[in-house]
Amino acid sequence: MPDLPPRPDLEQLRRLAKDLLRAATGGDAEALARISAVSDRLILDSAQLAVAREHGFASWSRLRFEVDRRATLDSREVARLRKLLAAHPEAAVEKMAHWCDHPRGASPLGYVAMMRYDTSRDVWREVPGTGALAKALLDAGAPVDGDPGDPETPLMTAASYGDAEVARVLIEAGADLDATASETSGGVPGGTALRHAVVFGMTDVVDVLVAAGAADLVQAAAAGDLTGHLTIEASEQDRIEALRIAAEHGRLDVIDQLIAAGTPVDGVDRGGSTALHEAAYSGRADSVRRLLGHGADPARRDTRFDSTPLDWCRHQCEETGPGHGHELVEEILRPITPGQP
Repeated sequence: MPDLPPRPDLEQLRRLAKDLLRAATGGDAEALARISAVSDRLILDSAQLAVAREHGFASWSRLRFEVDRRATLDSREVARLRKLLAAHPEAAVEKMAHWCDHPRGASPLGYVAMMRYDTSRDVWREVPGTGALAKALLDAGAPVDGDPGDPETPLMTAASYGDAEVARVLIEAGADLDATASETSGGVPGGTALRHAVVFGMTDVVDVLVAAGAADLVQAAAAGDLTGHLTIEASEQDRIEALRIAAEHGRLDVIDQLIAAGTPVDGVDRGGSTALHEAAYSGRADSVRRLLGHGADPARRDTRFDSTPLDWCRHQCEETGPGHGHELVEEILRPITPGQP
């Protein structure tokens, strides 16, 4: 079943239906079979229904509505969106389905929170006005924390995609700052919105969330001050994540505190790698030395790529070029990594 492209042309879909009908009336067996699967009448309505069903929609009107809804959101014209929502309140809550770039579906709020990334061109962009879109959807009944069972909340999505404008609107509407993603989510399993912003490096959203009162161990590790966060309630997984972030940012005192608190120096994070992998990848020779001093294993391979910290260092050096600290990390790790000349 083909899904709709990111920017479908409704006129093109109409032409597809007309072409299908023309082929069927001309005796084309395949075209006849496609129409007869939904109707016993060879008319344009039947051909349109066939096209709609083949794209996963119950009716042509439903396909047309879905195309119009996405085009309305993409336009970022708030008046146009409010007009649509007035006529179709369900447009604020029903999942956006059968799109090739969102195969798992997306809530309207979640879609708006992801708009900074242009899926059709694979580029990041600025999209002013998304906050107003989010407010219109909330006013029309969109659940601020998403539906029960969603892998992450709209606030987590906004944090992952770096949309501070949407994050502010969601927070003002009462979004739960302490909600955590499911363990099977694709972003940061088990992480809060703040954790998503920290992990994906969305500083503007980090600032918005912290100003709203959000705080956790990982964010504190990135900031270099664990005061009030390194408690007995902090899970080992959270401490491992914090150690990784501290290594990335060169927070040597934080590394010492986390290790002293019993955090395993070679603890594997949710992505399957260690703090030493992250330090090497980030070109942080200071963190590499400190972790090695705590007994980190330079031969440890991650579970995703089966690579050593030295491999991670070399890969990122190839990506960024010299001058980012990776040459010094290589000098440190090469002599102590098995299999190196």
